Amino acid sequence: MAPDYSKLLDKEVWAFIERSNGHYPPGKVDYTIEERRAIYDRMCREFFAGYPKGVTAEAGAIAEESHDIPIRTYRNEEADDAALVLYFHGGGFMLGGLESHDDVCAELCKRTGYEIVAVDYRLAPEHPHPAAFDDALAAFDWAIATTGRNIVLCGDSAGANLAAGVSHATRGHRRRPAGQVLIYPTLGGDHTKGSYVMHAEAPMLTVRDMAFYDEVRTGGVDVSADITFAPLKDAVFANLPPTVIVSAECDPLSSDGQAYCERMTADGGRCVWFNEKGLVHGYLRARHNVGRARTSFTRIAEAVKVLGKGKWIY
Repeated sequence: MAPDYSKLLDKEVWAFIERSNGHYPPGKVDYTIEERRAIYDRMCREFFAGYPKGVTAEAGAIAEESHDIPIRTYRNEEADDAALVLYFHGGGFMLGGLESHDDVCAELCKRTGYEIVAVDYRLAPEHPHPAAFDDALAAFDWAIATTGRNIVLCGDSAGANLAAGVSHATRGHRRRPAGQVLIYPTLGGDHTKGSYVMHAEAPMLTVRDMAFYDEVRTGGVDVSADITFAPLKDAVFANLPPTVIVSAECDPLSSDGQAYCERMTADGGRCVWFNEKGLVHGYLRARHNVGRARTSFTRIAEAVKVLGKGKWIY
């Protein structure tokens, strides 16, 4: 039986959904990739909340042999040098960039005091999998080489997938991530059960949307067993960094967070999963207009702060 979203979601969340749909209408399959990107970017600008006082940003790049990876570094005048945070934005691996999550990164910088580095990884379909993962891993290697601070990985949706992929790829390294914060992550879970079935037609993200993003990301090639594509396909979840997962209840992806946390704890790791009641995919943009989203963003910032200190309070 389909959930009754009129009861699960409050008026503030519905207002956010309607405002978002006014810019990026659901179910429009005839848009080109370029049109989708332009619409998504306009929507993100509409929700832009500005920079908190004392936060500045500087453009830069990570030089790779074949290309440069653009980055944006956020600094707080009241800096805490305990950690550096790498942030990977969401957008289905084909949308978004340094502008789409600009204010989110600025606010994380303000709340934590940490230097935040937003990574503008390559997007599909021009650069299919594993290009985005390769850039995320390169960003981590660059961070390790340039700072002695703790490195915290953070990302939302597609970006959370990249953060988890880096954590799995680097767990045997001498210097590994100090922690990861995964916000409504897509991790390659079982589409035949759980939230994939319960919330298949959820507002803001449907299972059909996810299939489209996967097709674009892979170019139609079956890479479902690749853990850099789907971290939940890994056979072992030991020796991963302490992890905080924050999912949205009304989101087909919420079961991914639960499954990942269960796998980690079963293999002796530190992981906690929060499934935010009455929220939908993409709610980071609603953090100034929706009380539940505001509370969740505070939880996220606290998690980044705690993991950056090398602590575990959960």
